[in-house]
Amino acid sequence: MDNIRPGDAGEKVRKVALISVVDDDAPMRSSTQRLLRTSGFTCEIFSSAEEFLQSGRAEQTACLLLDVKMPGMGGLELQRHLTEIGLLIPIIFVSARASEEEERRAKEAGAIGFFRKPVNTEALLLAIWAALKDFPNDESRHS
Repeated sequence: MDNIRPGDAGEKVRKVALISVVDDDAPMRSSTQRLLRTSGFTCEIFSSAEEFLQSGRAEQTACLLLDVKMPGMGGLELQRHLTEIGLLIPIIFVSARASEEEERRAKEAGAIGFFRKPVNTEALLLAIWAALKDFPNDESRHS
């Protein structure tokens, strides 16, 4: 999988760009964290949208991997909240139970990817690289 990255800038981007994973499924969080770390990314995991928001890491997050259905604030609600506060983080949804309507709403609201569990890891890594293509130009992250 190490070949899934852009040229010379790839190594720096992987180490500097924070990928945040928000999912209430503990095994999914752990396996995603392992995948990202073994692929050289900096990654933090959160069990809920509320935990992510309270962490103070939203401002540093370069890409957000987000579940749709979680107790409390769901992924679509978090996406809407981030937009409302003017924080435009590239979001990739990963879900086992999302409806086609939820997928449509996520994409219409700006999600750059939407994957069904179990996730094809190569496709997920490619989506993350696509999300990071403009990193570290974070001027466009605030509306």
